[in-house]
Amino acid sequence: MIIPAKKLKCGFAMPMFGMGTWCMGGDQQRDPENDGQENIASLIAGLERGLTRIDTAEMYAEGFAEKIVGQAIKGRSRQQLFITSKVWSDNLSYDGVLRAAVNSLKRLNTSYLDLYLIHKPNDNFPLEETIKALDRLKNEGMIRNIGVSNFALERLARAQALSEHKIVMNQVHYNLLCREPETSGLLRYCQENDIFLEAWRPLQKSGFLSLKCEILEQICRKYRKTRPQIAINWLISQPNAVTISTMRSPKHIEENLGAVGWNMEPQDIALLRDMSGTIPISDAVPLK
Repeated sequence: MIIPAKKLKCGFAMPMFGMGTWCMGGDQQRDPENDGQENIASLIAGLERGLTRIDTAEMYAEGFAEKIVGQAIKGRSRQQLFITSKVWSDNLSYDGVLRAAVNSLKRLNTSYLDLYLIHKPNDNFPLEETIKALDRLKNEGMIRNIGVSNFALERLARAQALSEHKIVMNQVHYNLLCREPETSGLLRYCQENDIFLEAWRPLQKSGFLSLKCEILEQICRKYRKTRPQIAINWLISQPNAVTISTMRSPKHIEENLGAVGWNMEPQDIALLRDMSGTIPISDAVPLK
């Protein structure tokens, strides 16, 4: 299966749906009981079904998730892949960003990243220093594109003003239940300023799968799709929106792929946007 790409006006393009790696090999700490083999097999299964975009981070399992990705992509044409990683908030000094990028590339066993993100803001480090380091990495070819994650609108605009190169993405917590990117104006800002908004945790399983909502049921019946498929398609059917999902089994991969290759009608996107139901604020990750 070929995952459709989305393209910004500036020319930057990427697959609209990809594989995440959060909790592969552990969470923030490496799980000593997890040797990564099942996670590698899951990523390979996704790659074989056309999911060529993989998102990871140096923070995931203390870097072990990046090693898992490196094993999964071993022997594959690098030009056919789209690999994203993220620099953790403790490493946002100028030198810290440069060291973190080098270490991520070593763990991934690749010479460049298609996209490199600031994982989350940290006001202990001047944003000017962080952006300057990212610009250098792009100028030297170690990264192809610059992005951020968990940035509120004002911080995103400031980061872009500081950057020599275009910031092409803001990766944030966004789904049918978590709507801060809408209410804060961030989604519209990205759409109006030629930036991708990438939704992480698109399914919000803690609340979404058990949510009682007749509108959602009607739309599932209309498109003959499952709730997860509707939730993912609702995101990627919107202008400038893309998403990722961690998938740990062939069954999970096949279900999520059913969200791709068709477009939800605008009136149904609007209906779902207006549906009632919110997640507890403790489950949401606020923009900063």
